[in-house]
Amino acid sequence: MTTRIVQEWLDKYLLAWASNDPDDIRALFTEDATYAGNPFDTTPWTGREAIVAGWIDNKDEPGDYTFEGAPLAYADGIGFIQGRTDYSSGDVYANLWVIGFADDGRAHSFVEWWVKPPSGGN
Repeated sequence: MTTRIVQEWLDKYLLAWASNDPDDIRALFTEDATYAGNPFDTTPWTGREAIVAGWIDNKDEPGDYTFEGAPLAYADGIGFIQGRTDYSSGDVYANLWVIGFADDGRAHSFVEWWVKPPSGGN
């Protein structure tokens, strides 16, 4: 495998992020997947339907953000994506996503790392 699986998943994630369509979100994750909003999250969303509900409850509206990112690596079923999210509010985040992949290309685990730049930095 190469980073192709990660890019394909990222493309689907970006579609789901833009649409907030439950079916687009469901297509990303296995039935028993976990989604942690940060590496210290002690209560990740667990299960595909909980992920869909959590996503919808915390959704970003289309046009409120831009995202640029790309796969960094894929090995042993784990993929890494590095990115940057700029919100229309002015908030900026550096992103690192760590995705555990099932054999069918869906995520069985997702951990999001997001960092705001130092004050005054972009």
